[in-house]
Amino acid sequence: MTPEIALTLAIMGGAILLFATEKLRVDVVALLVLLTLALTGLVGPEEAFLGFANPAVITVWAVYIVSGALFKTGVADILGDRITRVAGSSEPRLIAVIMLTCGFMSAFMNNVGATAMLLPAVIGISRRTGVPASRLLIPLSFSSLLGGELTQIGTPANILAASILANRGLTTFGFFDFTPVGLAILGTGILYMVFIGRHLLPVRESPSDHKVVHKLREYVGEVQVTPDSKLVGRTLIESRLGADYDLTVITIVRNGDADVSLHRDTQLESGDLLIVKGAAENLMRAQQELALTTPAERHQELTGLAAEHTSIIEATLAPYSRMVGLSLRETRFRDRFGFTVLAIWRQGEIIAQRLHDIPLEFGDVLLLQGLPHRLQWLQQAEQFLVLEPVSLELRRRNKAPLAVGVMALVLVLAILAGMHISMAMVIGAVLMVLTRCLTMDEAYQSIDWRTVFLVAGMLPLGMAMETTGTARFLADLLMGGLGGLGPPALLAGTYLLVALITQPMSNAAAVVLIAPIAIDTALSLGADPRPFVMVTAIGAATSFLTPVGHKANVLIFGPGGYRFLDFTRVGWLLTIALLVVTMLVLPLFWPLFP
Repeated sequence: MTPEIALTLAIMGGAILLFATEKLRVDVVALLVLLTLALTGLVGPEEAFLGFANPAVITVWAVYIVSGALFKTGVADILGDRITRVAGSSEPRLIAVIMLTCGFMSAFMNNVGATAMLLPAVIGISRRTGVPASRLLIPLSFSSLLGGELTQIGTPANILAASILANRGLTTFGFFDFTPVGLAILGTGILYMVFIGRHLLPVRESPSDHKVVHKLREYVGEVQVTPDSKLVGRTLIESRLGADYDLTVITIVRNGDADVSLHRDTQLESGDLLIVKGAAENLMRAQQELALTTPAERHQELTGLAAEHTSIIEATLAPYSRMVGLSLRETRFRDRFGFTVLAIWRQGEIIAQRLHDIPLEFGDVLLLQGLPHRLQWLQQAEQFLVLEPVSLELRRRNKAPLAVGVMALVLVLAILAGMHISMAMVIGAVLMVLTRCLTMDEAYQSIDWRTVFLVAGMLPLGMAMETTGTARFLADLLMGGLGGLGPPALLAGTYLLVALITQPMSNAAAVVLIAPIAIDTALSLGADPRPFVMVTAIGAATSFLTPVGHKANVLIFGPGGYRFLDFTRVGWLLTIALLVVTMLVLPLFWPLFP
């Protein structure tokens, strides 16, 4: 082992460790890898930054913009609305139709976007049919990962796989080269979930369940402002009920009328009845120190608050929300959106105290109370997904035919005209803006910049693995361990290796690490590298074992009320089933020795 190989392996190991522990953001890890490779001389300064101009990176951000336009124009909403009409209320049919819909959407847009678009519709279906959301959301997320294998642009991992082959001067994949095997994979996933997986799916409480609302009642109380109270004449922000007592005023009842359109400058008056949320001990302390009294009889219940004046709804952070890591206080949530946060549902636990100071995490579900017409503000801000069927009037539905037409043009340019996929996708992205399917600002917001920097930052590591001989070294180890069992065993070993390594890290990063090894393994055998690279991309899509394996899983984790091991219980057998199907189907379309 040369010093260059040892250094490259050390950088690989450090990157995997940082990805697995999540101590740093994935894009920060990728940039650290890039800088380390450049500073140690494993790649030159020019090579280090070539990733940002790589066609794969260009294709990734262009796909995000096209996906954003399909969302803005309501194309996905219309598809989601058809699910109930086709499936009815049968759980197996619902699972099959949801997976088919999301799978085919994921073929032409990013996985997380497809999941996010259908999530509110599936929650609505759950409420209408009585099928628990936890029985539908894992199939939704898994199908987005499986559907990404239908086309070259279905997932960044596929885009990277094709790019790595091209960079090595080898014959690469066309737009629909993934489709035959991808159809078998998606079909296997649907059959597995309908006949086996659904029996392993849990029945969990979701944030909207009556049991959860019942638990919140212990935090809801009433106090009345006396003439001698220190609160008379003060605004809500001046009252310091939140800062000093961790109490949130949900409603003010004044002269028999409930006022729920509260903000920081709402003024309190003598005789006001305050419906507040907070711990009993804090409420008692506020009564003693601020001269508040308890009414003789209770006027409101939490469920009653939503009956006439307000709605109690759920919302989760959108995939690219800028509010991740910020507290409700920092975002001035109630002033900005007009909703009061009653609780945060995080990994199966209800957080109902000190809400204003808790940083929001991706996957959190917020239980909100406010006026129904303010839902528009929440939806249009695009920082949250409201877990109700989204009002189609908020979408630019008149632009939906244009968006579909632009997507069709991209396919024609990439498939029939032979244009490089990166150029075709950029043309599509620009046309989406020019036709006003979305604005330029919305286009920027559609892009998951973490993924862009992740891919660009990790590509130099793939170069270093090739130039230093690290990929060949690891391929020889793989050959030494499994070579005696024949090429099919090496193909299966490649699948299992990438399937395991993709659990703690991005599937794009997994492909960058394993594809060079897969290529050198194939070349050592004298085999076609494309089956080995394709099996790498397929294995990278099997992020089924943990909720943190893929962002689509994280997105449905909170709304489904899941526990960590729910994904493992459902996903491990699917991972094995896909290995068997891949080994049977892949050689039919991509022979190892043509």
